[in-house]
Amino acid sequence: MVEQRSLVEALIDPRLGSNAKLSGIDRLIDWSQLELVVSLLRQGRTGRPPYTPLAMVKALYLQALYDLSDPGLEEALLDRLSFRRFCGFALDGGTPDETTLCRFRAAAAASGVLERCFAEINRQLDAQGLVLRQGTILDASVVKATRRPPRGDGIAPGDAHPGEPGADWTRKDGKPVFGYRVHIGIDKGSGLIRKLAFTSARVQDVERADALVSGDEAAVYADRAYDGRERRARLKAAGIKDRIMHRRHRYMRVLPPWMARRNCLIAKRRAPVEAVFSAMKRLYGKARTRCLSLERNAADFLAFATIYYLRRAAILTTG
Repeated sequence: MVEQRSLVEALIDPRLGSNAKLSGIDRLIDWSQLELVVSLLRQGRTGRPPYTPLAMVKALYLQALYDLSDPGLEEALLDRLSFRRFCGFALDGGTPDETTLCRFRAAAAASGVLERCFAEINRQLDAQGLVLRQGTILDASVVKATRRPPRGDGIAPGDAHPGEPGADWTRKDGKPVFGYRVHIGIDKGSGLIRKLAFTSARVQDVERADALVSGDEAAVYADRAYDGRERRARLKAAGIKDRIMHRRHRYMRVLPPWMARRNCLIAKRRAPVEAVFSAMKRLYGKARTRCLSLERNAADFLAFATIYYLRRAAILTTG
């Protein structure tokens, strides 16, 4: 479909508002296919005409890419030509306010739209040959909840927070942490996120391991937390090489030299997954969640995974 340009856009210098980062992401994807996916999202039937679902989804991707709050995103859409162009908002038209953005995110989370968009982008970039399938690296990381850990008012440590029921407790480095856990499977070699699951922190790494395996990779790389006889047997039956580190068991005080050496080799291969979590928390502001429900936080992290995927793919295709 050919977009109708407004008079304002026809008169201004096309170089205004240029953004190489967004242009690189934009040309990777056939957005018309995503438009079909997001068109299933029901729009409001009353009030002023709603913004198109695709424009709103792309606004959420911008929010994840630049680590913006809802008020910050509202301001950026008003101020930055590159943002308006990426989303498809006309230069002489309106843009959504923070309330509209918040409501759309809630609707997108409830409908599973962001998950389907992630799957479609995965499919398109896979078709471009960017997914290498040399292996999948599994790992998980704890993310702190929006609310502070429950204290006082009759709430004991270890209890759920009434204002954030989806968060839960776990231990990290020997200390209790209240929050969630993000589980990912990345493509070895390309570093692209192929699978993501978002759970309460109480759900351990191993409990989502099988869901992170795509089934078409040559091998699966993981640390000791994923060690298990049944998992190794399933990988072997599927023709996938087992590259899961061994851990000591009850009757094994010290690993045999061959196991220790194997673990060291696997550790080097699975190291790139740590860079994903580092970027997630330091560059994309995901060390702590922003929403108060598991469902909405899951959608927020899917938006991160999608834009991280696109940003990484744009870098791979340009050099």
